Amino acid sequence: MKRRLCLAAALLCSSLAWAWPSDSVYQLKAILTDQQGQSLALDAAQGHPVLVSMFYTSCEFVCPMLVEAARATEASLSEAERRELRVIFVSFDPARDSVAVLAAKARERGVDGTRWHLARTDPASVRKIAALLKFQYRALPNGDFNHSGELILLDGEGRVAARTSMLAGVDERLLARLKTMLKPAQ
Repeated sequence: MKRRLCLAAALLCSSLAWAWPSDSVYQLKAILTDQQGQSLALDAAQGHPVLVSMFYTSCEFVCPMLVEAARATEASLSEAERRELRVIFVSFDPARDSVAVLAAKARERGVDGTRWHLARTDPASVRKIAALLKFQYRALPNGDFNHSGELILLDGEGRVAARTSMLAGVDERLLARLKTMLKPAQ
């Protein structure tokens, strides 16, 4: 009996060791589909710092600025640091942002498809991701969206490490935090 209890306790402890921190967005088991039609779990970038945001491809103002802010941040890194960084933009308009539309936007913006994912998921997961990231959006009658514009830095365990609403240039505080997370990569 004692042996069974010890075995059960060991199994329980080992399963807890793999649990995400309580403040990790990786706890959500959402499946994304990126611009290449590849499925990936929200936690696919575990172990890497991630710049994440939410967007929709027909946005003409804030969303392109978010992509450019992520690109500018990435450009501020060394090649070794860039190899470690992941970038995920999740569409909050999955009804219109098909894989083909995401692929066209990725080509238009010139993003690196090996580390950048312009992704879509089901509407329920979109709402959950937005809630976890504290990202606000609301559909407007004309088909556009009113939404926040933030670039969010996640650590390797999916916890929010920094966030910025600065859309022009590079937020030096976010970049400094990112570089601290990337130190082993240098």
